[in-house]
Amino acid sequence: MTRIGGSWSNWARTAQITPLRVERPRTPEGVQRAVRAAAAQGLTVKAVGAGHSFTGIAAAPGVLLELDDMQGLVTADAGTGRVTLLAGTRLHRVPRLLAPHGLAMQNLGDIDRQSIAGAISTGTHGTGARFGGLATQVVGVTMITAAGEFLRVDEDQNADLLPAVALGLGALGIIVEVTLQCVPAFVMHAIDEPAPLADVLATLDDRVAASDHFEFYWFPHTEVALTKRQTRLPESTVRRPLPVVGKWIDETLLSNGVYRAVCAAGQAVPAITPRFNRLAVKLTGDREYTDRSHRVLTQNRNVRFREMEYALPAENVVTAFRTVQELISRRGWRIEFPMELRFAAQDDRWLSTAHGRASGYIAVHRFWRADHTAYFDAVEQIMLEHGGRPHWGKLHSLDAEQLRERYPRFDDFRALRDRLDPERRFGNRHLERVLGD
Repeated sequence: MTRIGGSWSNWARTAQITPLRVERPRTPEGVQRAVRAAAAQGLTVKAVGAGHSFTGIAAAPGVLLELDDMQGLVTADAGTGRVTLLAGTRLHRVPRLLAPHGLAMQNLGDIDRQSIAGAISTGTHGTGARFGGLATQVVGVTMITAAGEFLRVDEDQNADLLPAVALGLGALGIIVEVTLQCVPAFVMHAIDEPAPLADVLATLDDRVAASDHFEFYWFPHTEVALTKRQTRLPESTVRRPLPVVGKWIDETLLSNGVYRAVCAAGQAVPAITPRFNRLAVKLTGDREYTDRSHRVLTQNRNVRFREMEYALPAENVVTAFRTVQELISRRGWRIEFPMELRFAAQDDRWLSTAHGRASGYIAVHRFWRADHTAYFDAVEQIMLEHGGRPHWGKLHSLDAEQLRERYPRFDDFRALRDRLDPERRFGNRHLERVLGD
């Protein structure tokens, strides 16, 4: 299906564009035809999934390919744990697709609205010091090149390209299929509980090492950390999920409904923000349950926000966090959204924020109607001073020369881009800034 006119914007409302035309292919061959047609007309072409990146990474000034009709399971092998998904498959659909085969994704981020291709291409990650981001689960990719040809990358074909194309920013081709290495389905025992912030920071390394997955949230203007720790258990473990009513009150009524109203009110009356934050840490974040992995790892977030996230060497996280904490106090800012701290293992993906080093992530947020500029700019400088690398799908100000200093394989990636897309068929203004041209 082809549509002329109309505009596109991402979920955060931080990027908008009016492409020359929008196409909605239903098959990989349909994507191939669209790329060839765009090339014949000298147009750029880009694919978009759920639009959950906070940057303009998916903005398409020429031809926009919506992959909403390219969802579902292509193949699954319960013996090897290998599954192949169409590129537009939303992450929240994957557990149901894998369930008949007794499989699950090894780890997930805390939001599951993204498409699988978009999530791996922007470096989506979860938490857990022994687990990498979603791109580390990728063992194969099929994409359409700028020449309009199918290119298969896996352990048997073009294996040397896998660390690049598994996290390729949409700059190397249009991904049409993704092959993942999955694991046997499992459940998780989760404990969410508040703890004194000073104690959490003093024992952070031990807490991270003691759990399969650990993270914590800190609401500015409080002295409490909302910790989340999770242990992986066999699928046969008896599940004790959260009560339906209690879960609705916590996650829908308080964390989304009431929270949205307070964030909006805080724009008119900033003084209410510290008091609400102190109330929030008393009303939420204290529960214990056991459930299927995807129900524990992901959360339902309906309040629109803006986000910046940096990956730091794990040993720098506490110092950087304390510096941000002092910054907020010194500037007298009223920050309504919590900071989030997560962790990941080092990996070999060329543009992974965890490439070659164990990493800790610090994410800052603002309500989407608040002016985030001063806060994000100041926090970014702190992150850079502590060796930070920005999340590719979230807001940051770095350009290609600054990023080149932070990624050992950055020039290798650019050389591969020159080879696969010399005319920048898959380019846009955002990629010009972060990759150079």
